[in-house]
Amino acid sequence: GGAAERLQAEALEWCFFKHYKEFMEALDAIDNGIEIADETRYKDGSSLPARVHRLNRPWNVAPAPGDEDARFERASALCGSEFAAALAHVVDVEWPARALVAAALDGRNAVDASGRVICLDSGGCPWRTHLYDLERKSGIEAHVKFVLYPDSAGMWRVQAVTAEGTQFTNRLGLLEAWRGLRDDKLEAASGLAGAKFVHATGFIGGHATRDGA
Repeated sequence: GGAAERLQAEALEWCFFKHYKEFMEALDAIDNGIEIADETRYKDGSSLPARVHRLNRPWNVAPAPGDEDARFERASALCGSEFAAALAHVVDVEWPARALVAAALDGRNAVDASGRVICLDSGGCPWRTHLYDLERKSGIEAHVKFVLYPDSAGMWRVQAVTAEGTQFTNRLGLLEAWRGLRDDKLEAASGLAGAKFVHATGFIGGHATRDGA
């Protein structure tokens, strides 16, 4: 009972703060007049505040009995559905993904003796932000360099972990001599039968098998 209760408390706290950071914080900032950046490059007309704003009565539409209340109800329903969907994603998608990444991080030494490669059995698992957070929590920041996972076609991918806060800066890329090669040419260069490809930037590659990846 004690362990289950601790896990439940941990899940509740994590989901609460995750939902706040990814959904509510931006709304709080807008409500308090805090700009998202000192200088923005474009305007986002698809955000929740923008959609709520469009539910207001236009300046050139005459008031009608009950119209304001009806518009308010539509705005409330919109906000409620967005809130619920965002929270469901955190609880049903992100929290289970975090558990998988945590298990993969704990078992990293069984994948490779260096401990710098983790393996996920599910290719669709969102792992990046969980990995950063769990590394920090474990005191091994920026430790893992590559993630193995199968894609939807059954090919095993090896993907470089990016530096936190960046999209394209890898902690360590795949070998430069392999980059841009596919199939026979990659097999010859790497000496790995079953090698499928390495992206030209070195951020991802593919192999027919888990061990090969």
